[in-house]
Amino acid sequence: MEEILRGTGVVPGIAIGRVKVLSEDLAPRLAAYSAGTPEAESGKIAAAIKAASTELAQLIAAAKASGRTSQAAIIEAHHAMVNDPGLAANMHDKAGQGIAAPKAALAATEEFAALFDTMPDAYLRERAADVRDIGRRLARLLAGGAQIEDEDPEPVVICAQELAPSAAAGMSEKVCGIVLGQGSTTSHAVIIAKARGIPAVTGLGGAIDRLLPGTMVIVDGSTGQVILQPAAARLAEYRSQVETEAARKRQDGEMAALAAVTLGGRKLQLAANIGSPTDMAAALMQGAEGVGLFRSEFLFLGRDNPPGEEEQFAASKAVAAQCGKHLCIVRTMDAGGDKPLQYLHIAKEENPFLGWRAIRISLEQPDLFITQLKAILRAGVFGNVAIMLPMIISVAEITAAKACLEQAAAQLIDEGKPFAAKVPLGIMIETPAAAVTARELAAECDFFSIGTNDLVQYTLAVDRGNPAVSPLYSHFHPAVLRLIDGIVKAGHERGIWVGMCGEMAGDPLAAPLLAAMGLDELSMSAPAIPRVKAVIRKLHDREIEELLPKALSLQNAGDIRALMERFITANS
Repeated sequence: MEEILRGTGVVPGIAIGRVKVLSEDLAPRLAAYSAGTPEAESGKIAAAIKAASTELAQLIAAAKASGRTSQAAIIEAHHAMVNDPGLAANMHDKAGQGIAAPKAALAATEEFAALFDTMPDAYLRERAADVRDIGRRLARLLAGGAQIEDEDPEPVVICAQELAPSAAAGMSEKVCGIVLGQGSTTSHAVIIAKARGIPAVTGLGGAIDRLLPGTMVIVDGSTGQVILQPAAARLAEYRSQVETEAARKRQDGEMAALAAVTLGGRKLQLAANIGSPTDMAAALMQGAEGVGLFRSEFLFLGRDNPPGEEEQFAASKAVAAQCGKHLCIVRTMDAGGDKPLQYLHIAKEENPFLGWRAIRISLEQPDLFITQLKAILRAGVFGNVAIMLPMIISVAEITAAKACLEQAAAQLIDEGKPFAAKVPLGIMIETPAAAVTARELAAECDFFSIGTNDLVQYTLAVDRGNPAVSPLYSHFHPAVLRLIDGIVKAGHERGIWVGMCGEMAGDPLAAPLLAAMGLDELSMSAPAIPRVKAVIRKLHDREIEELLPKALSLQNAGDIRALMERFITANS
């Protein structure tokens, strides 16, 4: 009998396939494991690390061979974690204390993962799952378990309470949909699903257990519906939608070489958000016009010492060179205010989300900050580079950052290193304080980039990673829209361009409003670019100018979203 479950759609689209349940319970294997001497357990850990490293290297090669650069980058990060000397030393220490090797691996990785759990940035918090995944991989190898079989004879929908990053990265071509009990838009499972265009729904909670292996299921990533054992008529209806969506994707693919210009000639720059130079190939293939957000903090995480100037220079140079004539915006380190960066020795904080993080760390650690600024200035010789400061709340912070930038330039002159003399300096507008004082801040900047992820949760006092309140999180909330509209006006009044680099930028439903507000640039995950571009190219300037006041006059997010759905449907 047909049954409809409801979750949260995180990757739009329709998937039809048989349920494949992923569950790897290590408890029985751990209970049956017989530990030897501390020396023997330590030896087993060393062998497991080597075996895991080999496994991951094979996965990296396979991902690269199939052109899945995003997946390869994720697995490369796991490969680096597995071979981290500090993590290995912790495992060996625990084995020396008489802890069985599998439990030593799990305990050591759990301690490391706990450092990420309290990171202010939701994306970085999700990296705890990567570390725990490494622990489970090692424990599986140590306890004698086999890896999950990936071969599927027909289209399948992966169903799990959580999907480990390695399992997500290793998904077969037959995976057409993903349904998770829990997970956020920044989990690697969702990121990979977006990169591959696989419809996904999260937030089913305990209802995920109703999805039994082999059951026919429809996943609607747009509405969040999961339909079990669909009736024949509904199955035919959705199969028709799948064909329509496939045709739309082909049309979107044709957008890559075209500009994002409305029918009235209004142009928006569409750029990509990336985490490493390896993301650039996919971004360019999707038609990205530069990089609106290069998350440089990934160079700083999971290590005992901060990256040096040369390492940071190489990463920024690689991205800038691939951007060509287009702008490459490097965000300075946006790490958290608790203890993720062990080399900073940050004391435990009651509320790290509002604590010592991002620009606050940079300004109080000038040597660290100036080193990064020097690397970015040097990269400017090889492309069109800009610097973006995160979590700014006052003019004083911009002034202090400019002083550090001057020191960085002076040091490069003394060292005889070539660098770009004029690099634009902008800030992220991601706090209500910055939004309200945008006019004053704009006088000190070359550009704004609105970070909607934090702006929404700070404005609405909603932690989007908390399932109890995450339904309240919406970038269509009237307060958020009015702040964004004011930010754009303030920037333009001061003669600077205004972009956006949060999740809202990649939402096709939001594109007409953002175009009407006058955003100059939108930066998003690469797969979202063609769809947003297709929407923009169908917009009539007069219609969106009339639409904006209607949207701003509504009083709740649901009504505004419904308005946008009707508008997009009427213009598709």
